[in-house]
Amino acid sequence: MGFVGVNETRFFIKNENPKTQSLTFQELYINGWNSYWLMEESVWVSSRFRVSKMLKRGAEMGLSVCRTWAFSDGGGPNDLQLLPGVFNERVFKVGLDFVIVEARKHNIRLILSLVNNLKAYGGTAQYMRWAREAGTNVSSSRDAFFTNPTVKAYYKSFVKAIVTRKNSISGVKYSEEPAIFAWELINEPRCESSSSAAALQAWIAEMAGFVKSLDQKHLVTIGLEGFYGVEKAGNVGLNPGKWAASLGVDFIENSAIENIDFTSVHAYPHSWIKGGVNSDARVDFLSHWVDSHINEAEKILKKPVLFTEVGFPSSIQKNGLYDRNIFLKIVYDKIYESAKKKRAGAGALVWQLLVEGMERYGDQFSFIAWKHPSTYKLMVEQSCRLLNISCLANAS
Repeated sequence: MGFVGVNETRFFIKNENPKTQSLTFQELYINGWNSYWLMEESVWVSSRFRVSKMLKRGAEMGLSVCRTWAFSDGGGPNDLQLLPGVFNERVFKVGLDFVIVEARKHNIRLILSLVNNLKAYGGTAQYMRWAREAGTNVSSSRDAFFTNPTVKAYYKSFVKAIVTRKNSISGVKYSEEPAIFAWELINEPRCESSSSAAALQAWIAEMAGFVKSLDQKHLVTIGLEGFYGVEKAGNVGLNPGKWAASLGVDFIENSAIENIDFTSVHAYPHSWIKGGVNSDARVDFLSHWVDSHINEAEKILKKPVLFTEVGFPSSIQKNGLYDRNIFLKIVYDKIYESAKKKRAGAGALVWQLLVEGMERYGDQFSFIAWKHPSTYKLMVEQSCRLLNISCLANAS
């Protein structure tokens, strides 16, 4: 496997010939998925075959990138980080090390997320709890995660342990592992107040630079949902609601940071737009949401944009079509058209795929792909047509 790089608004794979010491560059457009549960499930010897099955089935569908959690913060027996800088080596060995080796075996690349902004799996709240327990004066605001020196040091300690780790199975350092596509700084960062926007911006710049100081071979992204901030009045109307402009995040400003290689966007029209709204309104929102982010990534940021979570329910409309397929086809078609024109829309990752026996990790957007034949077909077709574009580009 070659490492993935960026050339302005496109991804490419750097393939090195060890005999001739020559490099070739192969364009890459991504059809992928999320399975956040891979590390957690690998810890259980009786369930590890399901992790292998998920990666194998993803590869059979032509999917090339899987996004998953590289964190589990707390004091539980199967948590990865038990205390700041104190790790459960067993979880490292049978969990994350195993996931990375299995991904490479199936030619899958991983986006590894480094902390959760939500409470699940510890998240930012656990870091602040640890700091308070150590006697540090930490503000009651969740935004202290982005500003408190002790908390930031804890996060850096965790990141360094992950990025510099040597895989106990393969013997390859994570920083030298081509099966890792990118490091994601934080899943869905949000602030309690828009007044913390500057603090978040500074945190992203600091942590992106820190990761790059440890690892120059891998890409870095933030983990944004794609909302626009109050300062970007022209784009606030594209948000799913007024609430989104008050979260201290801004797609353009955050993504423009130098050490951020590509930007990320999520899409959940059914969660974000509630109330008496019909499907057509959500379709219209999603269409504009995808277009605006591709356009701004192309013209303003000049970086690839990856839709790293796109989630839709499987309810059936009156015409017999699945809601999920209607919405997913909108995203897929826009990515395909962008790729044909060599623009910034670089791919999309479905939220989220399961295998049989993993239903406990599910939510209203999770599904077992091969049990939904029409969706399965849609995903495979997207893989094929993006691969075809890549092949034509590389042939020319």
